[in-house]
Amino acid sequence: MSRARQPPLVTGISPKEGAAWTKVTIRGENLGTGPADLIGLSICGHNCLLTAEWMSASKIVCRVGPAKDDKGEIIVTTKSGGLGTSTVSFKLLRPERIGILDQSAVWVDEMNYYDMRTDRNKGISPLSLRPSNPLGIDIDKGKIPQSDMELTFPGMSGDFTSENFSATWYLIENHAGSSFEQLKIAASNLKKQATKKNEGSLAYVKGGLSTFFEAQDALAAIHQRLESDGTERVEGSMTQRLENILNRASDTADTLFQEVLGRKDKADSTRNALNVLQRFKFLFNLPLNIERNIQKGDYDVVINDYEKAKSLFGNTEVPVFKKVYAEVETRIGALRSLLLEKLLQTPSTLHDQKRYIRYLSDLHAPGDPAWQCIYAQHKWILQLMQNCREEFIMHTHMSELTRFTHKVKSPYLHRCVLSICGFVFYVFIFVPAWRFETPQQVQFVEKLSDVVIGQLPNFWKLWISYVNGSLFSETGEKSGQVEKSKKNARQRQNDFKKMIEEITNRLVKLIRGALLPTTLPQGELNLFGGWENKTELTGAWLTQIIHTVRACHDALSSMEIPNDLLQVIHDLLLELRVHCLMVTLLHTTEDVKRLAEKEDWVVDNEGITALPSQFEQCMVQMLQSLKEPLEIKSGEINVRESPEQRLLIILSNCQYLERHTFLNLADHFEKHGFTGTEKITRVSVDAVRELDRKLFESYIERRADPIAGSLEPGIYAGYFDWRDCQTPTGVRNYLKEALVNIITVHAEVFTVSKDLVPRVLSKIVESVADEMCRLMQCVSSFSKNGALQARLELCALRDAIAAYLNAESNASFKLALDALPQLHSGADKKLLEELLNKFKSSMQLQLTCFQPSSVQPVKR
Repeated sequence: MSRARQPPLVTGISPKEGAAWTKVTIRGENLGTGPADLIGLSICGHNCLLTAEWMSASKIVCRVGPAKDDKGEIIVTTKSGGLGTSTVSFKLLRPERIGILDQSAVWVDEMNYYDMRTDRNKGISPLSLRPSNPLGIDIDKGKIPQSDMELTFPGMSGDFTSENFSATWYLIENHAGSSFEQLKIAASNLKKQATKKNEGSLAYVKGGLSTFFEAQDALAAIHQRLESDGTERVEGSMTQRLENILNRASDTADTLFQEVLGRKDKADSTRNALNVLQRFKFLFNLPLNIERNIQKGDYDVVINDYEKAKSLFGNTEVPVFKKVYAEVETRIGALRSLLLEKLLQTPSTLHDQKRYIRYLSDLHAPGDPAWQCIYAQHKWILQLMQNCREEFIMHTHMSELTRFTHKVKSPYLHRCVLSICGFVFYVFIFVPAWRFETPQQVQFVEKLSDVVIGQLPNFWKLWISYVNGSLFSETGEKSGQVEKSKKNARQRQNDFKKMIEEITNRLVKLIRGALLPTTLPQGELNLFGGWENKTELTGAWLTQIIHTVRACHDALSSMEIPNDLLQVIHDLLLELRVHCLMVTLLHTTEDVKRLAEKEDWVVDNEGITALPSQFEQCMVQMLQSLKEPLEIKSGEINVRESPEQRLLIILSNCQYLERHTFLNLADHFEKHGFTGTEKITRVSVDAVRELDRKLFESYIERRADPIAGSLEPGIYAGYFDWRDCQTPTGVRNYLKEALVNIITVHAEVFTVSKDLVPRVLSKIVESVADEMCRLMQCVSSFSKNGALQARLELCALRDAIAAYLNAESNASFKLALDALPQLHSGADKKLLEELLNKFKSSMQLQLTCFQPSSVQPVKR
């Protein structure tokens, strides 16, 4: 059994008030099952059924008629639910009626107060039954281009209201992804709609039947009157007279109402223009609003208004709208230029930079504003650093000029100097003289470091924001702007890296120009030097500079700038520390030499003068000055230890002195008549040999000990046991690592001197062979596999470095092999030979350096 339907209930109407013939939307519950189910609709007591259009069981659209009541309910009546109720009411506004001849500033629309025959039950127009989705299933738009559809179905159309409607076209276009079951449901819906349409058409005819009868009666009466007159086809008939009367009436009406109708046409034009201005006042006021908001700095408002105007009128074809929109684009173009100018201004905060970049991005500015800002900031930082140098160089020259003019005694010469100096004269008259207690080089380094530390962090943060997309989205969510920013950043990583390199290189070169000008190429002295008249710095001031540069390096490291970009600062620090050591030691030496001049020969109670105490003070001061340069920070080199490469260079020099220089000098002595050079040469050679021996032993100790020390941990890595191991499959990694370390030493020595290679490598090999012998002799017992593994590794090492074996290393390898059990099985010997060949084949490229070569070493 089906449950009886509830009566209609109206719960809302929009709008809630209006004049007659206002279009309203009625909402509620149980408003009918279809157009045919709706049999009554009244608003404020007026029947509005004729204009009603049933949309759904909860929505009806109609027009309010000229009701008698000013305010009343909305009552809906259906076949299925009967007479309904309403919880809302509608207020009917009655406009002031203006006569056809009354003066009015704006012409009032004439309403069609025709007889709606509201007392008759009219049906619903069949056109109102036309649905937007005739199949009643979800629409799934296909992706086939319209041009392809026109070629496939020539002369047809996918519009179901067209005479050339093609069902196939419609299905492909709107239901390409629908399943067969859905299409079956659609066919059932079409059948239901066809039934409802027929019912609606019949109801429409039935509802208007009385109108058709009245029209038929009127036509019949006219026809009867014409037949009774009998002169229908004779001149002067009733129809002819009627036509003449109507023509005269028309002429009279034109005469009477010509002025009125003219005013009506003008009023219509004015009203239409006002309606357009009122409806599109946003667009017409937009250029002025943009200008005002730009002056106030409300760029967000401008951008929002522009986006709205672009979406509404960007593709308009209306000439007036195009003209106004073109003016809007002109104002926006000027705003883009203004924002770009503000973005590239320096100095500016990171917050302002991000804000202007977002504005330009939202305004679809051409190019990449973010990268333009990064580039401008980079150039500005470089210019700040260069300006810092120019400022101090100018102060240096002013100070020198001041000292020079003060030395001039003659008034005439003094005036000459001042007249030549011109502008500088007035500077020194009205501005206090540049007198600094702290040397200008120290002040320059401190200010230069402040510039870099103050500007580079924001520059780096701007780049990071550019990389992760937070320039456009603080949360980093995905959007077109964010993805585009990340893509551009990936393409410009190398360019930004070069920018950071240029800044750090500029920092280092400016400091070198002030403190270490000899380390700069000759072509860069004009750009970074210019400190010829600088004050010679003591160790204490150099210590302060080292501290400043270290602080600058630490600040840059905390920004997570890659270490390779900061390596130049590390190199500068090393040279500054060495320079500070040299200057401190030289000054201390001079101070100690001058102590003799301070001796007053006054003896105290202990029988000594003040000289020992003064000497101690000099040494203490020296040690205090050496504390900063000798301190080793993270990543820095210990300056007290000479680098291994320098040791090799000295060894090579010693070798050349012994073999060539001393012999050449002896020849020169003899040519110039000096005798007894044999003893001089012998003493010199002995001294050089002694120095060579000490340096060579130091170098071998530095290089051989780490290699030999890594053998034992490598052998027993992973709890390896010679008495319990697997069948050998090859040489283990510890031995390969030892060979790679020996190859590294070979490359280091070969780079400096090819002649030193045999001397160094034979000692390295001797140390390694001795350590392998000791390790093998310490093993208590070997299993069969352990003995085979040990023999394999000893033979592989011996064969790889055979070119540098000497008597000691040969003896060590022999003792090590003798400590191993002998191989008696032919299979074991064969396996040993195969594994050795495999090892030599796999490391053929690495072991090539141990073979004799005619390649000359690379000189540095």
